[in-house]
Amino acid sequence: MDQLFYGLKALSFSQIVMFIIGGILIYLAIKKEYEPMLLLPIGFGAILANIPFSSAIGEEGFLTLLFKSGILTELFPILIFIAVGAMIDFTPLLQQPFMLFFGAAAQFGIFFTMAMAALFGFDLKEAASIGIIGAADGPTSIYVATKFARHLLAPISVAAYSYMSLVPIIQPPVIKLLTTPAERRIHMRPEFNVKISKTVQILFPIVITIITGILAPISVALVGSLMFGNLIRVSGVLDRLSKAAQNELANLVTLLLGITIGSTMTAEQFLNPSTLLIIAMGLVAFIFDTAGGVIFAKILNLFLKDKINPMVGAAGISAFPMSARVIQKIAQQEDPSNFVLMQAVGANVAGQIGSIIAGGLILTLVK
Repeated sequence: MDQLFYGLKALSFSQIVMFIIGGILIYLAIKKEYEPMLLLPIGFGAILANIPFSSAIGEEGFLTLLFKSGILTELFPILIFIAVGAMIDFTPLLQQPFMLFFGAAAQFGIFFTMAMAALFGFDLKEAASIGIIGAADGPTSIYVATKFARHLLAPISVAAYSYMSLVPIIQPPVIKLLTTPAERRIHMRPEFNVKISKTVQILFPIVITIITGILAPISVALVGSLMFGNLIRVSGVLDRLSKAAQNELANLVTLLLGITIGSTMTAEQFLNPSTLLIIAMGLVAFIFDTAGGVIFAKILNLFLKDKINPMVGAAGISAFPMSARVIQKIAQQEDPSNFVLMQAVGANVAGQIGSIIAGGLILTLVK
């Protein structure tokens, strides 16, 4: 009889807490529809990992095998970037190249949070891994944490993906705090009649890979996989592969990545003061990313004749395409005739590139 209840006898209060946390993530995924493809697997993975004597983890557990072969080898983040690259259309960015500046300005939260983490006593590599949460890019966060702070991988990954899913909740209050109703109603002159040739679309991912790779060689795996996915998309000769990357590859790897990350959320590793501190600093990173983009746009407006809607600057984070949708929704609430979606998409795409470059620079400089 004891053999039937040995798991129950070994169950601790902290594991029950982790069951509740996993349940909350599943609730947010199903009820609120916050990034269900990520939060649901993460939440269920957390439950699997905290069952006493769980056969899902441990030396021969399937989640441990996935962790070793997919996370520690950095395979899953790379495959995700190929899929994301195949999904992204860089045309809005190519039509309005100045949006690249917003992709850079909205990375301010990374470096601010990195400095904050160092002040709280984390060493430089740990601080860099925590700061990269501000990239608003889960795969980049995993990639950097795997290189610099594997023991912090669970809270960093969960914070990155959780806050990505909460962009519709985090960004609007920050934007409204930093802008006036008149600024939010600014109409931007469309520049989408510019024809981008097929040659430019094909050369763009190749040139970006070469330039970024030369500046930060350690970022080649990240930016190269993203741009390879995009090259598959724009080449016009690999439609089946492009659709497979956007659908089957993205869905399968996201599923495996989520449940594997969830399996790292064991009570021993997750329920401690440093985890709560990391999650809090992740929120700070997202807030300052949003604020950095908005403030940069407001500064530019001091010198520009054709004003920029400052909300577009907030779309410079890497949470694509959620942030662009949030900006358009706020613009429509202020003025139903205001359409800034394409400008926001351009900034959002620039943020995807900016986050990878920022991650590559941190890897290069800190290493």
